[in-house]
Amino acid sequence: MVEHAPSTTDAVPDTAPAAASAAMSDAVADPAGAPDAEGPAPGEAADPARPRRSAATRAAILAAARDRFAADGYERATIRAIARDADIDPSMVMRYYGNKAGLFAAASEIEVHAPDLTHFPREEAGARLVRHFVERWECDETLTAMMRVGVTNEAGAERMRGVFAEQIEPVLAAVCPVPEEAPTRAALIASQILGMALCRYVLHLPPAVGLSHDEVIAWLAPTVQRYLTAEHP
Repeated sequence: MVEHAPSTTDAVPDTAPAAASAAMSDAVADPAGAPDAEGPAPGEAADPARPRRSAATRAAILAAARDRFAADGYERATIRAIARDADIDPSMVMRYYGNKAGLFAAASEIEVHAPDLTHFPREEAGARLVRHFVERWECDETLTAMMRVGVTNEAGAERMRGVFAEQIEPVLAAVCPVPEEAPTRAALIASQILGMALCRYVLHLPPAVGLSHDEVIAWLAPTVQRYLTAEHP
């Protein structure tokens, strides 16, 4: 992925007024804490139950970024628009993530935590893999957001390709009867799992949405199992 520098309208100049503006934004957002809001104020005991303001700010920025990248694509999304959606000053976005490329990298960070299929009976591999991804799609909005980004711009598509190459192919290679075919088999499996995710969570096609988890697994698992373990097509 080629890193795109922020446009001049997005950039926050590295000048004293900008630094002062950032400091003032911090003071308004976190009057009781240190400038980075990473801990309690001087003389104040840490409260484990009290969420850190910086964590909340980062979460708001990343949520707004995912929505904006999904809606506008990488090129058209701007730091100012993302900051507006997160209800913070643009200087805070720049401070945490540096530029739009850094923000995109953080917003699109995905860990699929694919199961180690060697720990299960070979004939259950397809069902185990499908169930894992159905459960992940249901509880991880980042995956859904990146699906939207991936079908609208090259930066998102490249990120999704990287996730499959780095996190999925090694898992499949461990059970594939022809390890060198793992990339091809991963693409075939992606056509099933990502295809269902697109229909169910992005396009919201009624028949796909109406299927229960067990029904999705029952329909997809045999095909995924064949892609995983069949000697030949």
